[in-house]
Amino acid sequence: MKKEYLITEKPWKALLLFALPMIIGNLFQQFYTMVDSIVVGRFVSENALAAVGASYALTTVFISVAIGGGVGASVITSRYFGARGYEKMKLSIRTALTVFLVLSLVLGGGGLLFGKQIMIALRTPADVLGDATVYLKIYFLGLPFLFMYNILSAMFNALGRSEIPLYLLIFSSLFNIVLDIFFVKQLAMGVAGVAWATLIAQGISAVFSFLILLREMKGYEVEGKLALFDKEEFFSMARVALPSILQQSTISIGMMLVQSVVNSFGAQVLAGFSAGMRVESICIVPMAAMGNVMSAYAAQNIGAGRLDRVKRGYHTGYGIVAAFAVLLCLILELIYRPLILLFLGEEASAAAYHTGAGYLQFIGWFFVLIGMKMITDGLLRGAGDMAMFTVANMVNLGIRVFASMIFAPKFGVEVVWIVVPIGWAANYVISLLEYRTGKWMGIHRNREEES
Repeated sequence: MKKEYLITEKPWKALLLFALPMIIGNLFQQFYTMVDSIVVGRFVSENALAAVGASYALTTVFISVAIGGGVGASVITSRYFGARGYEKMKLSIRTALTVFLVLSLVLGGGGLLFGKQIMIALRTPADVLGDATVYLKIYFLGLPFLFMYNILSAMFNALGRSEIPLYLLIFSSLFNIVLDIFFVKQLAMGVAGVAWATLIAQGISAVFSFLILLREMKGYEVEGKLALFDKEEFFSMARVALPSILQQSTISIGMMLVQSVVNSFGAQVLAGFSAGMRVESICIVPMAAMGNVMSAYAAQNIGAGRLDRVKRGYHTGYGIVAAFAVLLCLILELIYRPLILLFLGEEASAAAYHTGAGYLQFIGWFFVLIGMKMITDGLLRGAGDMAMFTVANMVNLGIRVFASMIFAPKFGVEVVWIVVPIGWAANYVISLLEYRTGKWMGIHRNREEES
């Protein structure tokens, strides 16, 4: 079957066929927040950019929960798909959608109640706190749409249909750009305008995704009526999804905690840091996508009993992420200035510009580390080998947070990005050592025997 190319095509071809639509789609997804920042930075003020940037660290944590949960849940779905167990596949999809809808409502409610208090705890500068809180409240209203869209995208990826999320992201991103400009430039809604534009665009995309999934599921006929929630499937997903959420959230949680350090340097430095972070978030898209691809690839091939293909695909992944890393480094070193000024404008303060430019000039040399980390983590996640996977990501988080908090106040904001590749490297080494033990090859088989 064409949809089973992850277990039939040559590893390099299977990985790229799956990865390229996901990379393009994730780039468009990043454009949501990127366009928000550009529009408020160019058409409102530098402080407005700082306000959206102050919110970004917290909102990214919730995005990471949605993406991590989707990736974790899709591992189980991918295994059933690879083994052609379509009844359990459909039951796992139903369970994932139900669980994450409830979770998004709970988290969204909590965010509406305590968002301002969290921003105060993160030492958000007083002159941007009001706008940051407005942006957050609207964002939390749309959290169910964000969660459902990301879970649905993960399910499409598990079925080998990564082109569907791509088409929807292109549509919603372009629609978001139009709404951003209309609400901010024409209606003068400021920070609230970009927040409402994102909510509306993501909401429409989530509804379309759900309708398309219903149509796709009609192609996999099963006997009897399936429940919306299954306890056994929930616990199977939780074993993979919870560590996956932690892994996907590691960068975001660390960024949120580190944000409190950056915030203490004032609104101008925060604006520059926010611009740099936006560019970095675009740059790591191919690496994160390759990690997610490796999860689906490993899960489907393990389900099909093809461990040899898992190993070959993993080694192929190194070449792919290395190529991306070289290209990204060249781009940043050559055009870091216009990239930063795209957000800040030509009238940017010296502190904002030097912060953003310094960040990009340094971090561009180290993307190969996060690429190797992501594909190794992705394989372990796809195989269900979650113990050391979790330890590796916690070490990464700990290094970045504690080093920033201890040394940045003494030696300057530059410490915040100097420790980033150190955390990536530590994460990679731990995950690589776990991969080389070979334990991941027997975990799925052991669980099948237990059940």
